Amino acid sequence: MSITIIVNPYANRWKCGSQIDIIDKYMKESGLNYHIRLTKEKGHATELAYDAAAVGQQAIIAVGGDGTLNEVVNGLLKHDVDHIMNSTIGIIPLGTANDLATQLHIPTNIEEAIEIISSGFTRGIDIGKVNGHYFINNSAIGLETEVTLANENITNIQGPLRYLLAAILTILKRPSWQATLLWNNSEYSGSLTLVSVGNSNRTGGMFYMTPNAVPDDGELDFIYAPALTRRGMFRLLPQTIKGTHISNQAIHEHRTSHLKIRCDPATTIQADGEIFSAPTTDITYRVLPKALQILVPNHQ
Repeated sequence: MSITIIVNPYANRWKCGSQIDIIDKYMKESGLNYHIRLTKEKGHATELAYDAAAVGQQAIIAVGGDGTLNEVVNGLLKHDVDHIMNSTIGIIPLGTANDLATQLHIPTNIEEAIEIISSGFTRGIDIGKVNGHYFINNSAIGLETEVTLANENITNIQGPLRYLLAAILTILKRPSWQATLLWNNSEYSGSLTLVSVGNSNRTGGMFYMTPNAVPDDGELDFIYAPALTRRGMFRLLPQTIKGTHISNQAIHEHRTSHLKIRCDPATTIQADGEIFSAPTTDITYRVLPKALQILVPNHQ
């Protein structure tokens, strides 16, 4: 198996970059044919993944967090179906949150993660697409995008605690929108605090926004909530950590293959923890069932 390992040195505030020699050591011991590529800037992992698939690399390994994985997936999916079918994705989860890796039972221990890569066992999973951009774990508009922006501005706190602080600071601002949502044969029009769309069950390292999402069921789970008071949002916050918020009467949970949203004012879009778009008023989600093969433990 020919392998390209794409490392984001900045992931987890540069901690990922300090692990390159360890990754190289265990990969040599595995006997696999590999080479390591380091990203230099945001978006570079997408270019490296595209190039790796173009030359027929059988496995492309994302080393970093969910944002790095998102870039790798977007690079691979720029190709036609033949290239996609010939390549698999692997993860060495060394980022801040590692949400999808956690649901797929991929360990953060480097040696154990490389053992999974060596096994060659794969699982087909769905991919979400929003306004032309792919995501593998979670996407959102509204409140979550504001949290993501706040998280990017916090530099003196590391780990999931940074996401929690960002959420608190965002709630204090109490952002809200007017929106229309269309899915299946259903519709909602009115005030809006958040829409969270999950291919997986967790985001931000600790928030189970779509706790019932399954990454290979051919559908996306999503929740939405009308405009909430600050008190209502603060009551909701600890519930999202446990996933019990879906029992809250303010939260509406649904499952669909397509979702269209029109909102005012415009909102940015978060995909796998990264803001990828300028603010927009029109958002379209859809799912690509089992569009990607990913290396996972063979006990799944």
